[in-house]
Amino acid sequence: MSSAEHTGPLTETGPPGARRPPSPLRQLAAASVGNAVEWYDWYAYSFLAVYFAEQVFPEGTGNSLVPLLSSFAVFAVGFFMRPIGGLLMGAVADRRGRRAALTVTILLMGGGSLLVAVTPTYATAGVLAPVVLVVARLIQGLSVGGEFAASTTFLVESAGPGRRGLFSSFQYVSTTIGQLLASGTAALLATLLTEEQMGLWGWRVAFIGGALLSLLGLWIRHGARETLPQALSSVRAGEAPFQALSSVRAGEAPFQALSSVRAGEAPTAAQQAAARPGLFEGLRRYPRQSLLICGITAGGTLAYYTWTTYLPTYAQVNVGFDKGEALTVGTISLVFFALLQPLGGMLSDRIGRKPLLLGFALGFAVLAVPLLHLISDTFVSLLLVQCAGMVLLTGYTAVAAAVNAEIFPARVRAAGIGFPYSLTVALFGGTAPYVGTWFKSAGHADLFPWYVAVLCLVSFCVYLALPETARTTMDN
Repeated sequence: MSSAEHTGPLTETGPPGARRPPSPLRQLAAASVGNAVEWYDWYAYSFLAVYFAEQVFPEGTGNSLVPLLSSFAVFAVGFFMRPIGGLLMGAVADRRGRRAALTVTILLMGGGSLLVAVTPTYATAGVLAPVVLVVARLIQGLSVGGEFAASTTFLVESAGPGRRGLFSSFQYVSTTIGQLLASGTAALLATLLTEEQMGLWGWRVAFIGGALLSLLGLWIRHGARETLPQALSSVRAGEAPFQALSSVRAGEAPFQALSSVRAGEAPTAAQQAAARPGLFEGLRRYPRQSLLICGITAGGTLAYYTWTTYLPTYAQVNVGFDKGEALTVGTISLVFFALLQPLGGMLSDRIGRKPLLLGFALGFAVLAVPLLHLISDTFVSLLLVQCAGMVLLTGYTAVAAAVNAEIFPARVRAAGIGFPYSLTVALFGGTAPYVGTWFKSAGHADLFPWYVAVLCLVSFCVYLALPETARTTMDN
């Protein structure tokens, strides 16, 4: 069978008879466990910011919110590395394979987490303390930007016919598990330690644990099978996989050309250029698809980071909610959210992606303001508001990976998704905690819910114009 005849994920090259379709569970585990570890490292920062902010940043005169604002500013700075990570790691995934990119991203994340753990305090190191923290978040931002691009393509390309929505949902299942681990770890530490101990050294424990977990994720990902046809299906006898990438004839379609490489042919410059997509090829050749990714993501990422990351802090600074109880509510609601994702993914495989996206966006446009105003200082009020938002949010999170992957061809899929998605997340998702806290410090806390509602309404208009992709055939 030629490589052009492959319609599903491809296994690693091996002796005749040794090739077999990869186990779906194995592929899911390779992507999901590593992804969960990545997001544990990323989210631990936001959950523990209220404890280490005063250790790393000096307090402004007369304003106790200055350290917290500074820590959320660094949180946002990390997000602005994500477009670069999405572009660079996406290019690695499109050129060298999805597995190679996933290996690099988890190493970067583990290193960044360790650097956060050893960040000195402002009292001992002065301005060096926030500088170290910024560098650590830049490294993590580079990693997580590439992680979404590579893991999204890997998951969706690993799915069988009619199961892309289900596999897509595991992007946010694993993301939520990582977030759940971070939230649960923060809640456990807050329960076992005094607030003084948490501020002095307790928060560092969570980041050291994240660095160790990254090694576990690296080991699990080592057993994954590649899904990129160029990286596997046209390796000539005795030739290294990456050398085969340069044996494409000028003028041929990439996948067709890769299946017709002649033994002993010397690659030309045109052949090499055709085999390896350019860094900005996705943007240059598919500008409409790139803009669609931005529109699809804008409302979703703001609602996501508001409800899953910022809401405990929002309750603390706006209604005086207890820190420990806020983290506990967040943990419970995240369990609920993770359980919803496969249901949403399977539903999208049956009825399509658009109905779920439209329901999410319209729901938040109408209900974001009343829901956030319902939060009081009681445990039940915050839990109900957070869980209600999770139900609406599932319409976006369960299908986002599938929709994004279905828009681009395999040749530029990872980089094509990575850059516009990460840029939009940086602009709207990463800034959500900072914008919400800034509104509060400026005396306009009521404006933040309207900000969420308006942006979700913008995405609703994009979803109306979006073609249905659930029944399309992907070229992997």
